Amino acid sequence: MGKRTRSQRRGSSPKNRVSSHRFPAANRLPRVSEEIGEVVDLVHSPAHTAPLAKIKFEDGTEGHIAAPEGISVGQPVSFGENVTLRPGNVTNLSGIPEGTPVCNVESRPGDGGKFARSGGNSAVVESRTGDRVRIRLPSGRVKDLPGKCRATIGVLSGHGRTEKPLMRAGAAHHRAKARGKLYPTVSGVAMNPVDHPHGGGNHQAVHGPNSVSRNTPPGKKVGNIAPRRTGRGRVRQQEVE
Repeated sequence: MGKRTRSQRRGSSPKNRVSSHRFPAANRLPRVSEEIGEVVDLVHSPAHTAPLAKIKFEDGTEGHIAAPEGISVGQPVSFGENVTLRPGNVTNLSGIPEGTPVCNVESRPGDGGKFARSGGNSAVVESRTGDRVRIRLPSGRVKDLPGKCRATIGVLSGHGRTEKPLMRAGAAHHRAKARGKLYPTVSGVAMNPVDHPHGGGNHQAVHGPNSVSRNTPPGKKVGNIAPRRTGRGRVRQQEVE
């Protein structure tokens, strides 16, 4: 009957699950309207690439947001529509001037933040048209979002974390373990044919097409999954009359 391949084992293996008890909190913008909180602590979370700021509100409730650069313990943080442009304050995109760097931007009003959440990243508010606001994501992509979506003012802390090399395999192991990743990963072309569809042969290479259908079973679903195109594009030459 063969053996279960790596892609099949990932579904039920407990080593690929993240222990949630080691994480202090989730990075979500609190659902408050017009409130002022105070930063009581800066918390390290293995699941996030930027530290979390623990915020305590006047009614005694607490929340955690990704800490931007320049935030400190004891600093007041404002939530609402009329806030100052200070790192850490949270307001709607419609009230943020063009050219302001923001982070932890919501995709829909009230979802807690979806864009520019990695350490050192930030999005830039470019323009507004009606009730839509155009922002430029860290990848360079431009996206139009509703003006009621909230965002945190400033650039996320943790910049330069990728500049330091891991140095040891153990450091890469702990980084992968904190996020439930399978480590180490072996290339499929380095395996035997019984272990991977790309294995075997006199040299390490994918022998034959590596494009598979979207409906391929887990044991064969490796390589380019339902690609729209592969290879070099050819420009159709127009006939010159």
